[in-house]
Amino acid sequence: MANHLAGPEGVIKIGANTIGECRSWSIEQQADTVEDTVLGDSWKTNKPSLKSWSGSLSCWWDETDATGQALLIVGAQVTLNLYPEGATTGDAYYTGSAIITGFTNKGEVGGMVEADFTFTGDGALTTTVV
Repeated sequence: MANHLAGPEGVIKIGANTIGECRSWSIEQQADTVEDTVLGDSWKTNKPSLKSWSGSLSCWWDETDATGQALLIVGAQVTLNLYPEGATTGDAYYTGSAIITGFTNKGEVGGMVEADFTFTGDGALTTTVV
């Protein structure tokens, strides 16, 4: 039987500190390939090569979040912990060192002020359990 998770259970942390006012996040994992086709082959063949990961995070902007959003400065290197199902015993989560690569701050009449961050992994992204 499938275990369906609800989005509101998610938690995002820098180290042990929860990032405040988060609304959504995403992670993309990729693997490069290298071609190893030789003479006489009729189809190209490939081998797996280097892996990478990157992602984004959207929040309601909170300039008072000194141990969360304030640390997500472009160029900063942080340890991100992304918990899809919460951070209680038995919950799986992703963890890895990441470099903050982008920040967008926007607001509009009739709306909330938003903060969007992008990041690129620096080394392995691992999955572990609380």
